[in-house]
Amino acid sequence: MSKTKILVTGGAGFIGSNFVPFLLRKYNNYQVINLDLLTYAGNLSNLDEIIHDERHIFIKGDIRDRELIESVFEQYGIQHVIHFAAESHVDNSIENPTVFAETNVVGTLNLLEAARSNWMKAPFQYKDGNLQSRFHHISTDEVYGTLGETGYFTEQTPYAPNSPYSASKAGSDMLVRSYFHTYGLNTVTTNCSNNYGPRQYDEKLIPTLIQKALYGEKLPIYGDGQNIRDWLYVEDHCRAIDLVFHNGKAGETYLVGGNNERTTLQIAETVCTYLDKRIPKTKSYLEQIKFVRDRPGHDFRYAIDSSKLVKELGWKAEEEFYTGIRKTIDWYIKKYTQ
Repeated sequence: MSKTKILVTGGAGFIGSNFVPFLLRKYNNYQVINLDLLTYAGNLSNLDEIIHDERHIFIKGDIRDRELIESVFEQYGIQHVIHFAAESHVDNSIENPTVFAETNVVGTLNLLEAARSNWMKAPFQYKDGNLQSRFHHISTDEVYGTLGETGYFTEQTPYAPNSPYSASKAGSDMLVRSYFHTYGLNTVTTNCSNNYGPRQYDEKLIPTLIQKALYGEKLPIYGDGQNIRDWLYVEDHCRAIDLVFHNGKAGETYLVGGNNERTTLQIAETVCTYLDKRIPKTKSYLEQIKFVRDRPGHDFRYAIDSSKLVKELGWKAEEEFYTGIRKTIDWYIKKYTQ
């Protein structure tokens, strides 16, 4: 029996490298063509567990390269796309916004065009063999801007991005939406809250806190540490993507949140308190916390209402924060102390 060919972009990054093994464990009849540029945020070692799996084909490449995208579609007969690849670090977007627009907007456009030209013979007319082909776009809750102390983002929340990163992701979301309405391309979009778990790049908040704590360095906390994020365990996110990809309604957006709101300071305190128990020192790790100058345009609070995903597709977050954060810290302890 022939395998279903799925192009996964950014599959060596944090969420992608958790999702690809998840997908291959669950579905024997899928072949994943994994396209990743291996920038600072992508690492082939993230995929060690599937390195010998013949259903996984890795290609180092850039979604900004239109010719490469077209050749991958043609060579492998791509039937579906699950699109993770993106520049995603807010601080970097402030320093170099151009690459964010090029990768997140133009790169997404290249993928959409390749999907349209390979799957469709005319607007709203799919080619034989591509009637079920789907383009799943992975995005972020940051496109909605910031919340006050109350309320939640929903699928109806107006877009109001406040950083070059979130603006570029908003642009890519709008392109995906337009290809559904203009061409009838079978698209779905998921916008998630902050993910945490194994294989995240070192510069992100939780890995940074763990690494610097273990190395005896200061733990930098922006502003007064009261910015709030909703934290989603990466495997719960993978299960949500799986559900939306297979069962989501074409043209729809689904929000994925962990229902775990924590301030940045609370996250730092949780990491330090757990490390005090696991690898105690003469002084508490809490003493390494240092408040630093806030970054420009720093959103105060994100929080997601996932009720659409829960009601329509039966998803729920299975990992409690206190168990997920312990698994996460233990994974990074092993990484940073080997």
